Parts: sequence; C-alpha cells; structure tokens
Amino acid sequence: MTEQSTAPASAGVRTSERPDGLTRNARLDRLPLNKAHRRLLVASGIGWAFDAMDVGLVSFVVAAIAADPHFNLNSSEKAWVLSVGFFGMAIGAAAGGLIADRVGRKTVFSATLVIFGLANAGMAFSWSLGALLVARFIIGLGLGAELPVASTLVSEFSPTRQRGRMTVLLESFWAVGWIVAASIGYVVIPNTGDWGWRWALLIGALPLLYAIVTRMRIPESVRFLESQGRDEEAEKAVRYFEEAGGVAPVLSPRGVPLARIRARELVVGRYRNRTIMIWLTWFFVNFSYYGAFTWMPSLLADQFGSLTKSFGYTLTISLAQLPGYFLAAWLVEIWGRRRTLSVFLAVSAVSAFLFSQAGSVAAVLCFGMLLSASNLGAWGVLYAVTPEIYPTRLRAAAAGAAASCGRVAGIIAPLLVPWFLALAGGDKVTAFIVFAMAFAVACLCALALPERTGRRLED
Repeated sequence: MTEQSTAPASAGVRTSERPDGLTRNARLDRLPLNKAHRRLLVASGIGWAFDAMDVGLVSFVVAAIAADPHFNLNSSEKAWVLSVGFFGMAIGAAAGGLIADRVGRKTVFSATLVIFGLANAGMAFSWSLGALLVARFIIGLGLGAELPVASTLVSEFSPTRQRGRMTVLLESFWAVGWIVAASIGYVVIPNTGDWGWRWALLIGALPLLYAIVTRMRIPESVRFLESQGRDEEAEKAVRYFEEAGGVAPVLSPRGVPLARIRARELVVGRYRNRTIMIWLTWFFVNFSYYGAFTWMPSLLADQFGSLTKSFGYTLTISLAQLPGYFLAAWLVEIWGRRRTLSVFLAVSAVSAFLFSQAGSVAAVLCFGMLLSASNLGAWGVLYAVTPEIYPTRLRAAAAGAAASCGRVAGIIAPLLVPWFLALAGGDKVTAFIVFAMAFAVACLCALALPERTGRRLED
C-alpha cells in the first residue's frame, strides 16, 4: 500500500481535490482479472444456476404432473402452469431493477433467492391446479427480479476489457442449472413414484440455504454505494479487488450522489431508440426460447411416444448450451457485442427452422443441440449488452425493464404452443417455424444496438 493511500484527511489533503486521484470506478476498470472477480462470478453464478434449474424443472414437472391422475392436466392447463411464472417474472424484473437502484444490488439478489426457494417448496406440496398456479407465480417474482440485478452487479465490478466476457460467463451458469434440471427430470422424476415431481421441486428449494452464503460473500456495487454517499464502504470494496489483483490503491474523489431515477427517461430523449431496440430484442428472444424449451419435453414425448426417452433427449440437447456460452464468451471481446449477438441469433433462426423439419431422433438431437448452443450463446451476449448501454442511475432499472418486456413474451409463447400444435395436427412444425421467424426479427433489432465493447460504463 502506498504512502499517499494512507494519508489521513487531517494532513491537509482532501481526496476530492487531488488532481491525480482516479475515481473508484476507474480503479476497478484498470484492474487485471483476479481471484476476487472469479469469486464474484462463481458466487453470482451459483444463484444464476439455481434460477435456471427452477425454470428447467418446471418443463419436466409439468409433463409429469399432466400424467399424475390427481391433476390430469390438459394442454391448456399445462400451458397456464408454464406461463403463469412469466407473469411473476415480468413484474419481478421491472420491480426488482427499480428496487435495486434504491436499496442495492446485493440486497435484492439475496432476497429473491429466499422468495423463489420458499415458493418452490410451496409448489411441491400443492394439492390443486390453483395452488400450483399461485406458487408458480410467486416463484416467477423471485426469478424475474434476480437475473437482471445479478448481471448488473457483475458488469459493474468487471474490468472494461473483460466486462462482456465476465457477463457471458455468468450467463453460462444457466446451462449448468438447466443441465442439472434435465438430470433431475431424467433420474428423479421417473424413479421416485407418484412423488417424483414433488421431490424435484423440493430440490429446487435449495436457494434458501444459498441465500445465506450470498449475504456473506458478494460485495455491494461500488457505483451504488457512492450514489448513496456510503464512501467508506465503497472504498473498502474497491481495495478488496485491488489487493486481490496486486494493484496499489490511490486516493479517489468522493462519490457524487446520483440524480433521482426517472423511469420515463428510458423511453424519451437520448435513450429512446436503444430502449426500443433492446426491448424488441428481449421480447423476440424470450418468445422463441421459452416457447421452444419449456414445451420441448412434452413435444418430444408426443413425437416419440415415451416421457422417459423425451427427458433423455432433452438432457442431451441441453448439454450443447455450455459450448455455446463459451464460444460467445470468447467472441464477445473479439467481434464485439453487436456482431456476436446478431450472428448467434441468425444461427438460432436457421436451427429452429431445421428443428421444425426434424423427424428422426438423430435429426432432432443434431438440430436441437445447434439451437441450444446458438440460442443460449445469444442469451449470454444479451445480458452483457443490456446494462452497458445505460448510466449507473438507470442501469438496474433499465435492465429490469428490458427483462420484464421479455417476460411478457415468455407469458405469451407457451400459451400459443397448443394453438400452433392444433394448426399442424399435433406436430411441432408450425411452432418452430414461428420461433425461427422471431429469432430473425431479434437479429435485425440487435444490429441497431449501440456498440460498447472496450468502453467504460457510463456513470
């Protein structure tokens, strides 16, 4: 630690007046990637994986509940169980972002894990369709609020040159959670009798325990702390990352409180065009992803006549998510955000169309894995892009609003799938052609987004 970094204020040096002092955010931006960043990534990523596990589990659970003689759900009722969670996610994403800009990223992140952990346990003991729907809605509130807040937190701590890669790697934990969900669907549900789907949901309640860990291990955003005048805490957080990277600290100016958040700024003035484009991108990506993947176990069970085989095929397709994320994480700092996102969405459109035509097991697995890799790679870049294009005072709220717009599509798509199936005589062709078209529209919208690769976050 240098001498100037330990000089007391009484020595006549005011940190806000030092001409050579870097801001705390500039100090974070200059750091090499180090063990503190990796700890943050893993700690946040585990929470992200729990989210994915929950979203993935419901697609397997719904297929199992439909076969449970106590419920005996029809296609319309299955669609509502899938969609009602997205009602909660739409509300949670919008509210969570606004609350995080007022009370902190870490606080909201921890609280959401508790909410959807408790609700998962509640859903496991549901006795009627109504109880299932209420529990699933509450789960959605927690899930929707957590994802944009976690990506904002990681983005704000990441060095400029690694920010996109860090956020995509955070998103890659989604693949881990989805693969775990597919494994639970394949192993637990078919082999534990009538209580199989209930045991699966009880496993989904584990975030309750992990919430305790997040409160101890995840730091609060420096940008948020400065906006609240909590400079001592902000300085402590920055020095933790500097010490981990072997970089000597410097004195920083005092943080300036941020202006009051005005949500209308997202849709007027300088942010209007980027808001429209990012909302449309989120909408169409969500429409295709949740329409396709929440119904996939049921669709493959209908196509091949076996629920157990369907779960195995879905698990195989899910494994392709990880290489998709890793490729996107590598390209996002080489090609840039806009090009990487648009290419992955274009490949998603092509693979969704090819999947619609797949009749054999080999073709379903081949094009399903291509769709899984390209779609989830695009998701990773989308989470990297969204918080970067807004200033600190709007960042979490803007990310939450974009995610909320996407969740609206998540509500609509699963409800439309039974209608698409009816148009095609029970076949998946119509549904996946529509999903391919939605991916193509998302690709065009992504091309209109601002490019922020290599640039510091706007304060």
